[in-house]
Amino acid sequence: MAVVKNEKNELIPTWTDHFLLPFIDQMLDRLVGKEYYCFLGGYSGYHQIPIHPDDQEKTTFICLFGTSGFRRMPFGLCNTLSTFMRCMIAIFADMLEEGLDIFMDDFSIF
Repeated sequence: MAVVKNEKNELIPTWTDHFLLPFIDQMLDRLVGKEYYCFLGGYSGYHQIPIHPDDQEKTTFICLFGTSGFRRMPFGLCNTLSTFMRCMIAIFADMLEEGLDIFMDDFSIF
């Protein structure tokens, strides 16, 4: 589904979370010499993160079937990637760099 931006979208104040991504070359360097490693994609991982009820109205859009909005975080919102990465880092904090790396919505296990 594609949503066309219009002038009403400009009325919603948005802040951009400038979350720094890890350097991919450093992540790949950690794999050197490992006998086994695996890459996993966090398919639809964004959709597992709920949107606060007060913010659900901000995701409202109009389509042929009426007005809709998101209760779960969709792909493509301004801070989706940074929010997802922060959640994954919080969940897997004890495993990071000791057998697990996270890059965007992909995981490398070694």
